[in-house]
Amino acid sequence: MAGPVRVLSIDGGGIRGVIPAAVLTEIERRTDRPAAELFDLIAGTSTGGIIALGLTAPGEGGAPRWRAADLLDLYRSEGAHIFSRSVWQRIRTAEGVLDEKYPADGLEAALQRYFGDARLRDALAPVLVTSYELEGRKPFFFRSRRAAADPVFDFPMREAARATSAAPTYFEPPQLVNQADGQRYALVDGGVFANNPSMCAYAEVLAEDRDAEVLMVSLGTGQLNRPIHYAQAKDWGLLGWARSIFNVVLDGVSDTTDYELEQVLADRHARFQIELIGASDDMDDASPENIAHLEHKAAELLADPKNDAKLDRVCAALVA
Repeated sequence: MAGPVRVLSIDGGGIRGVIPAAVLTEIERRTDRPAAELFDLIAGTSTGGIIALGLTAPGEGGAPRWRAADLLDLYRSEGAHIFSRSVWQRIRTAEGVLDEKYPADGLEAALQRYFGDARLRDALAPVLVTSYELEGRKPFFFRSRRAAADPVFDFPMREAARATSAAPTYFEPPQLVNQADGQRYALVDGGVFANNPSMCAYAEVLAEDRDAEVLMVSLGTGQLNRPIHYAQAKDWGLLGWARSIFNVVLDGVSDTTDYELEQVLADRHARFQIELIGASDDMDDASPENIAHLEHKAAELLADPKNDAKLDRVCAALVA
């Protein structure tokens, strides 16, 4: 009898993708297998979408181009370039109030280096990456199985990664053009509706098989812990809320989805998350010090006896 459908879901969170990348490095170490062989579907949003695509990007001889440890290095080596801006950019945008906070050059250069010309249809395991289409006002899903079946839905992986990580106020939305039919899409970060994409991934599985048994491994990017004090928020207008609402949406969506999957899947839902005490919860703090703090939080998460035992159970189920 076939086993459960093994699903990996990775949250959004900018530079905090260090945490799920480190957890995945440990999963690959314990199982001695690449993630593309361990999971039947890999879903990601924003930074999690970049990881999902990176884990499934094809390399030489049919092997994955990258292992999780390589993607962890991406944050170390590219983070400061991705979240970099000149003094003129800071002045011109009024610190991100009048225009996006960062130019997209550093992000796009990193995605070109890591993905090259690989396309969605080439993914080594089924992958689902979230985005939101502004002109059509609807969720947009990059799905490798659909891309393989119909070129109208196929895109370069680097473009899917750019779209899913176009966080409002941080990066300019890209406009993607599908060469198969000329359709244009104006896309932003999927975190605006599915920062934790595990429910989207669950729906994807059930669309294929309503009776499927699912094992969901869900990786967070750190729980936000800075309170929004009532004394401040009660008098906020448009500008005041504009500075905080995106993080509120991301955090609320992730926690809600976590709750929903816990009720639906119970012990077949393994969530790995940690509070960001001792590390910045800013998604763009790519300083070497904060990256080191984030790696320490990942090590702390993995060292927790409950998480260690849970990870052992997950790894055993993945290779069964």
